[in-house]
Amino acid sequence: MNKHVVFRDLGLQDYKDCWDYQEKLFRDIIDIKIKNRREENNLETPNHFLFVEHPHVYTMGKSGDIAHLLLNATQLSEKKASYYKINRGGDITYHGPGQVVGYPILDLENFFTDIHKYLRLLEEMIILTLAEYGLKAERSKGETGVWLDVGKPFARKICALGVRASRWVTMHGFALNVNANLGYFDHIVPCGIKGKAVTSLNVELGLKEVPVAEVKEKLITHFTNLFEAEILMSSQK
Repeated sequence: MNKHVVFRDLGLQDYKDCWDYQEKLFRDIIDIKIKNRREENNLETPNHFLFVEHPHVYTMGKSGDIAHLLLNATQLSEKKASYYKINRGGDITYHGPGQVVGYPILDLENFFTDIHKYLRLLEEMIILTLAEYGLKAERSKGETGVWLDVGKPFARKICALGVRASRWVTMHGFALNVNANLGYFDHIVPCGIKGKAVTSLNVELGLKEVPVAEVKEKLITHFTNLFEAEILMSSQK
């Protein structure tokens, strides 16, 4: 099993360009696995973890309802936002400046073959990171992502989660609101969940801005520990 994970911070990148890049890495891993089984090889499969920040974009998962996007094409253009129907699970979400978006592209056969465990560990990575800022983040039964004040009238979501997996290879991931413009969430029903608020780390801490690099370091540390992985930093974008 290969527990090395190549990490790349892509900076600000167009959503479609990054999606295409994810698909390439995802397909490359699957191709190795197919070849291994066909030819009885034992080639190691790589693992990747991407951080990225996207220009304003709304993405709809496979089970999403277009009615949860509250803007038409003209209004999207006015907001300088794009829209994509994509192949992850879940409903609609927003990505934009001020978020840390993470895409682990892992061969889970290098770690464990349990999708539910994978999702819970991603959530735990977020929960542990937020705990370092004094916030008690939790899971909300029957609702995706990571939340604050679960079960209370002002429950609010701080991190969205949506993944795809095939042959135990993952893609897509999470979007943690760090310094996000929350106004963009007003134009959707986030993740198809009505009547619930969305928040951002800087809002919760009463700060104008939280250092994004600091948040990323904490996420990587908790990911490494939870997955018992070894991170290999790459300067390649």
